[in-house]
Amino acid sequence: MDRLTNTDAPPSPSRRWPGRSGPLTWIALICALAVLAAALWDRRREPVSDRTVGEVTRVGVVDGDSIPDYQRAAAAGLAALPTPATPGPGDYALVSFAAYLTPGRLADTLGATPVAAVVARVPLPGRQTEIVRIAAMRLPDDVLGGMAEVAARKDREAADYRARAAAPPAAADAELRRVYDTGASVSAREAAAYRAGCACVYAAVVRGTPEALRALATRPDVRVVDAAPQVRRLDRTVFTPPLPEQRDVVRPPADLELADPSAPGLGDSSEAAPTAPGSAPSPGRSVTGAAPPNPAPTS
Repeated sequence: MDRLTNTDAPPSPSRRWPGRSGPLTWIALICALAVLAAALWDRRREPVSDRTVGEVTRVGVVDGDSIPDYQRAAAAGLAALPTPATPGPGDYALVSFAAYLTPGRLADTLGATPVAAVVARVPLPGRQTEIVRIAAMRLPDDVLGGMAEVAARKDREAADYRARAAAPPAAADAELRRVYDTGASVSAREAAAYRAGCACVYAAVVRGTPEALRALATRPDVRVVDAAPQVRRLDRTVFTPPLPEQRDVVRPPADLELADPSAPGLGDSSEAAPTAPGSAPSPGRSVTGAAPPNPAPTS
């Protein structure tokens, strides 16, 4: 009788545990899978890293290059440019001019060729002037607008140079004051030239089919068409065209007065740029620079 009575007792804990562990295990597994799925979804939404960061394509010349060799190599590359199987916008190319062009003359020279940017500098005799890149798609309007922006910046630079020349320690240092004075003079002349729409453009970045680029190479004022089919992104490309006055070897323009103000003239490094009436006639100097292309109007 006692054994029959014991059969009514509740089951031991060891018997109940397996029955409850099954649902809990499945619930834990489902939660883990949900967390894993959410993590994978977040990774899919993350932007893919740009593998081209740090890679820069260079088109043009560098100091010490032979200009005739560069012209021959560019002509050979342009002639060998294959015709694409399907129509498209074509390849980028760096177009160097035989002279410094005004915005209006630039538009006549390039015609309907699509343009991305132009390269300009004020060719003051015996002076190193800043190289600027101006984003331009509509000629000549975008170039004139970019020149106006550069002129405003040059006005600010000239004012800054004058302020530095009048303040310590330049006020008591004749050599340092001369550097600031010449910088202010050239910045003012650059501002006047750009504001007047000077003949300062000496290269352009264009895009076209092989046939269009080869036809462009035969136009007046066009010196070199350096096709660059390897260029995919303009903001990852540095364009360094030769200056019009460079005929044998690439070298920076000499800054004659800053090197030795008492030395006689050794010849102009570039032809004079037309400037607005009343611009400062005294020679000066500004820093020469060329930065990687970007979407901003100037660099």
